[in-house]
Amino acid sequence: MRIGLFAVGRLKAGPEKDLAARYLDRFAKSGPAIGLELGKMVEVAESRAANAQTRKREEAALLDKALAADTVLVLLDERGKAIGSEDFAGQIGRWRDDGKREVMIAIGGADGLEPALHARADAVLCLGKMTWPHQLVRILIAEQLYRATTILSGHPYHRV
Repeated sequence: MRIGLFAVGRLKAGPEKDLAARYLDRFAKSGPAIGLELGKMVEVAESRAANAQTRKREEAALLDKALAADTVLVLLDERGKAIGSEDFAGQIGRWRDDGKREVMIAIGGADGLEPALHARADAVLCLGKMTWPHQLVRILIAEQLYRATTILSGHPYHRV
């Protein structure tokens, strides 16, 4: 199963981009042994529309273009469900075992995600109740993808 990321906003060169790339590289190297691979990485520019509602709608249209009809969509939203790393890994494993071909994890823009996306989403998750800058969200989700592979494969990286 391929797992990709969709992000509104582009990471500039620097330590955040380097760290996200490091975890995504670890995921890409460890995932194939358990049936997971790094999918497409889609970065889109933030909308320049005059109001938040229009910006979110335009950004949602770009996400929709990046999705195949059967893609599992995971939204990262501060109002989503908070789950632990083991539950996250377990959900990825279930989607894989159910024969899903692709998962796309979406990070919205500064205004958040279009409410209509929630109806299409298979899961809406939060990385805690605090608000995080998009650069850090990319690092956090990249690390959690790598951690998921280690949990699913029984590697000792994840300790409780």
